[in-house]
Formats: sequence, C-alpha cells, structure tokens
Amino acid sequence: DNASGISVIIELARHLKEAGLKNNNYLFIAFSGEELGLYGSNYFVKNATLDLKKMNYMINYDMVGRLDSATNKLVINGVGTSPSWKILPTIGTENSLVIKTSESGIGPSDHTSFYLNDIPAIHLFTGAHNDYHKPSDDEHKINYEGLLKVFNLSKSIVQALDEEKKLTFTKTKDEETQAPKFTVGLGVIPDYLFDGRGMRIDGIRDGKTASKAGMEVGDIVVQMGDLEVKDMMSYMKALSQYKKGDTCKVKVQRKKDFLDFQVQF
Repeated sequence: DNASGISVIIELARHLKEAGLKNNNYLFIAFSGEELGLYGSNYFVKNATLDLKKMNYMINYDMVGRLDSATNKLVINGVGTSPSWKILPTIGTENSLVIKTSESGIGPSDHTSFYLNDIPAIHLFTGAHNDYHKPSDDEHKINYEGLLKVFNLSKSIVQALDEEKKLTFTKTKDEETQAPKFTVGLGVIPDYLFDGRGMRIDGIRDGKTASKAGMEVGDIVVQMGDLEVKDMMSYMKALSQYKKGDTCKVKVQRKKDFLDFQVQF
C-alpha cells in the first residue's frame, strides 16, 4: 500500500545479518497479489522452497507506516496461533507501543496462508486511514518515528523467539470465516484500532453514502435499523441486511450527542 512493510523487512534483514542470532534461519519475502486473493503467499506455501514443517513462525507487515503518535497503538492480529505470542504486550510496552491484539489466524492479509498450513503467524498493522488505496498515501505522510518503533519491536520479537524452542502452533476461533457477506456499505473507513462500543469512522469517501448523509470522521455508528452495532462483526451483520436501493436509519454518537441519519444504499 505504501511500502512501509517492505522498508521494515529490508532494515530487519540488514540488522539480522549482523545480529549473530544462531537458533533460526530467516527468510525475507515480499508477496504480490494479496488483494486478489493472497495469490503470492498462497503459491509460496504450496510450492515452498523449504520444509514447512520446519518453519517456526511468520511475521507479516501490512501497512505499518501510519502509526498514530497520540496513541502509539499497534494492532497485532493472529496472537492465538501460538502461546508464545503472549510476550507481545510486554515487548510492545518496552518499545513505547500500545499493543491491541486479535486471536484469529484468519484475516485479509498474507499471514493467513501460513496459519492455514499450521504455522504460527501474526500480522502487524498501524490502522486504516483516509488515504488508503489512494495516490495521496505518499511518502511525506509516513510516520518515520512510528515506523522505527515497529522496527525496534520486530527486533525484540525475533531476539526473544531466538531463545525459545520451536513455537507451538494452536488453532484459533476464526471469526473472519463467520463474517456475514454484504453487498452495500456506508463508504467509510472503519477505525480498526477503536476499543469502544460501536464502529468508529476513521475516513469518509467523498460522494458515498455516509458523505451524502452528513456523517463525519470520528462519528461512532451504534445502530443501523433495528440492529445495535457493538463492534465490526455486528456492523457487518447489519450491512448484510440491506441491498442496493434500500434505505436505513443510522444512529451515531458524535462526542456526547447521538444523531440519526437517513441513508440510502
């Protein structure tokens, strides 16, 4: 998306060449075709250049260049894929990061291909933003100090795991596989780092449903029609009830106020 993940693995390769860690070998690889269906990583695990049964773990960097300096919050998905990932919150604190975790090994990025082959795998992510998938997601918007924190965290993780034996793999409750399908949307970018109740809007696409209705960045969707929105899963469930052309009342929290918007998909 903005090459932030690539920059981390290049620097990590440079570091590990000199680090003198002896208990693991390290393979650095960049996959293409992720958003078409994990094409690159899926091909790799099916045609691997090494024995997958000997592969210890996988760390996936997908969008790590836009850390919010106000919160220093980093999402790490897939922590349920091994008990060894319990070290992550502590290592995060040591590197001035607040770690938000999710258990599932299934998610919309390349760690999924490794998890499905019984390899402990995590995905590091600094969150979506309004420049996502746009040419405006340019170099000058990268948070370099934040990127350095992600890099230092990575060094700490690799160092800690080099002192362990082979990681134990565990299956996770894969919420993503149970996600409802939907054909309409509000035209917003959710705040995936939001810990509160509801779905917080982190970005709004011009001319789309939420924009036309008058919603704003920072609004928290708490209800759609008759369904309460508690989190991302219930938000997707609510969307799945509608099709193109339908209308719906959406309740949002804006600071201390609650506002109702009539939207048409």
